[in-house]
Amino acid sequence: MNQRRSFLKSSVVIASALSVPAFARAAPAVITPPDRSLRLYNTHTGESLRRVFWAEGQFVPEALADINKLLRDHRSNTIKEIDPKLLVLLDRVTSKFGDEDVLHIISGYRSPETNRKLAAASGGVAKHSMHLDGKAIDIRLPGRALDQLHKAALAARGGGVGYYPSSQFVHMDTGRLRNW
Repeated sequence: MNQRRSFLKSSVVIASALSVPAFARAAPAVITPPDRSLRLYNTHTGESLRRVFWAEGQFVPEALADINKLLRDHRSNTIKEIDPKLLVLLDRVTSKFGDEDVLHIISGYRSPETNRKLAAASGGVAKHSMHLDGKAIDIRLPGRALDQLHKAALAARGGGVGYYPSSQFVHMDTGRLRNW
């Protein structure tokens, strides 16, 4: 009797497994996130680059180093690590316009000395700017309407967004959600 119950239980388990389609029993496919890249041009130094900074599910250290160098404080030649979340945010925003647009960088990282000088010369520069932490960038996309870039930055909801039409740039940062 015990052998019969054991046989019946085994038969039910096997029959249940066989009734599930083969594709459902197969191991789930590993989905790799798509590569992320940026095309950047520094308006002050004339340097440009096109780099994949995210591949095979992780940041590419060499690309991050190249981007950090391009986004350095051009006045003091000081390099600071740029927040990788800012790069992802830039990719999300620029992907709305296509892969061939080159993002013009007005300001990336700012050293404390540079930020103090700019703040003293202009009321529009925050004394505790997120540029100091490598978490902010001022950009434009030549050939694209600045208000469209502004709308795309707002829609990304990745942090702060400032709109400076008279200076022809949009500020983006990875801080709390806010806009001005």
